[in-house]
Amino acid sequence: MKKLTPLLFVLTISVGSALAQKEAKEQIFVGKIGDSQCGLKHPMGMGSDKDCTLMCVKGGGKFVLADQNKKVVYQLDDQKTPEKFAGEMVKVTGTLDKRTKTIKVKSIEPAAENPCNPCAKKKGQNPCNPCGKKKP
Repeated sequence: MKKLTPLLFVLTISVGSALAQKEAKEQIFVGKIGDSQCGLKHPMGMGSDKDCTLMCVKGGGKFVLADQNKKVVYQLDDQKTPEKFAGEMVKVTGTLDKRTKTIKVKSIEPAAENPCNPCAKKKGQNPCNPCGKKKP
């Protein structure tokens, strides 16, 4: 019985972990693809956001999603797809591991520069008021 107790404990933890991961809901995260070395802001003199991100990743950094609105940097489990979006505003669909702040990426697609305005990508719209809403 003494030998079974540790085994049962490990199995219980494993099943609990698997269930917790299944409960994680898919979400959409909006931000810029950056690098783990710069985080939320690229230093001056490092070129464009894209150039800086690619240079830092080439130097050992990792691609991240920098959410300027929430002031948080998310790690990305996929390190291949973000390369083509380096320095750009994107929408990442995936599940978040809150403990490690890592997004398990399902997809990445371009997003409007102003993520607060879902209409901002529509052509011919006023970028300051893309939905044409009247201000109070």
